[in-house]
Amino acid sequence: MIFKIYVLIASLLCATFSAQGQSFSRKENFTRQDTLRGSITPERSWWDLTYYHLDIQVKPELKFISGKNTIQYKVLKTNSVMQIDLQAPLKITKAIQNNKVLKIKQDGNAHFITLIKNQNINDINTLDIYYEGHPKEAINAPWDGGISWKKDHKGNPFIASSCQGLGASVWWPCKDHMYDEVDSMLISVNVPKSLINISNGKLRRVEQYGDTKTYHWFVGNPINNYGVNINIGDYAHFSETYNGIAGNLTMDYYVLQDHLKKAKTHFKQAPKMMEAFEHWFGPYPFYKDGYKLVEVPYLGMEHQSSVTYGNQFKNGYLGADLSGTGWGLKFDFIIIHESGHEWFANSITNKDIADMWIHESFTTYSENLYLEYYYGKEASSAYVVGTRKNIKNDTPIIGFYNVNKEGSTDMYYKGANMLHTLRLWINDDEKWRHILRGLNARFYHQTVTTQEIEHYISEASGIDLEAFFNQYLRTVNIPTLEYSIEKKLLKYRWTQTVENFEMPVKMTVDGVEHWILPKPAWQTLKLPSPIPSIIFDEGFYIKKNRSR
Repeated sequence: MIFKIYVLIASLLCATFSAQGQSFSRKENFTRQDTLRGSITPERSWWDLTYYHLDIQVKPELKFISGKNTIQYKVLKTNSVMQIDLQAPLKITKAIQNNKVLKIKQDGNAHFITLIKNQNINDINTLDIYYEGHPKEAINAPWDGGISWKKDHKGNPFIASSCQGLGASVWWPCKDHMYDEVDSMLISVNVPKSLINISNGKLRRVEQYGDTKTYHWFVGNPINNYGVNINIGDYAHFSETYNGIAGNLTMDYYVLQDHLKKAKTHFKQAPKMMEAFEHWFGPYPFYKDGYKLVEVPYLGMEHQSSVTYGNQFKNGYLGADLSGTGWGLKFDFIIIHESGHEWFANSITNKDIADMWIHESFTTYSENLYLEYYYGKEASSAYVVGTRKNIKNDTPIIGFYNVNKEGSTDMYYKGANMLHTLRLWINDDEKWRHILRGLNARFYHQTVTTQEIEHYISEASGIDLEAFFNQYLRTVNIPTLEYSIEKKLLKYRWTQTVENFEMPVKMTVDGVEHWILPKPAWQTLKLPSPIPSIIFDEGFYIKKNRSR
């Protein structure tokens, strides 16, 4: 997801680098609505999503959506009240189960539905939620979220959804929490017959009703709510078959008619991306649903198997290199970054948005892995180190739990540099690749916590990384290597670190490689000469302070 990066770049034009410390415990005021949105409430926890059928009509000229969502669920515990989320100004008009209209109590964006049918443990039940209205319009998508009601240059409607963070309930009723992904989903969207709707998964059929058409898209894999999308426009289509690790993968591309020629050239990066990321992360997680790249009237987003694209067919980030090294112009940022989210965000999904670093740190790090696959380790390292100028160190990377509150935008570039640093510490490229692929095998199609990811990497690396992750994820302090050189003796220690922090650092002394293990207490290393040439490996994301 890139919805924060534009704001981040703008702020960095006048920002200063902050290194003030911050404790693990932070305070911020939250409302009841924050808790209802961000926690696993009793009205959510008793049922497990199994299937959605979102069946809607979109009227572009009115900026209006109406229809229903059929929710199939398994009963885990006895209860009779269900929480369904839908954000104003949309309204739920009725809820029906077994042909009976149910009572709905609204509390802001949360709707509590009282069920009449006995909810017996292990039963599979269904519920129909009817709704309609004018959904929130995204004014500056994807940063603010909602529906983009735009026109292409010919005056045709050009419409798309984007809603990460804000929540899918901004445009359709659902169980709007990340912890419970629906197992499969049918998305039926009725639009004027001159237009095409592209959604997630595979197109099952198209049905015409008078002057409208309904496009039925089926998602055969688990999908998180914000990954569901609609994209409506005057699209041209082309496709190819990629021979991947798990067999033949259908790769489809949808762009505006006049962009077809340039897309056929520019989108050649998509199979290159797939080759590189299957090398690093293992098989593409959604062979059953295919891969799509869909042009939209905003910059882009990681919608599962329906990655949206608006980078103007340029390399870099709208033609800019976010690293300042030149390497960022070797690839289209949106194709690479948003597609990387298929592994980290869509297959491996955080349970709570506070842990969004799992999505963004790994995916931002995937950018330099793409470079390494095609241009080598020096290019990769230069790129990720170059992105450090985008780090603010304002607040910790991990946000507040149970209130739908993410952490700092540093989850992007600080997170990527944290992972790069960890790779250097492990100092075994094959083991590191095994860890990345192992994450995707172990947590395939699962929702996870930070603790699960930390534990897995510690176990797979054979290193206790508790203090390492505490340092980089839960504080704003960057480990500072304080050192001095006195009479052929290097003295060094860590400062600005959490309790029990230890991490080796690689350096060269007069051209010879050395590893040192700084600690809070001073350590020493004999030097070959009184005025040695000492170069610390810049790949480690640390500060260095030489005392005289």
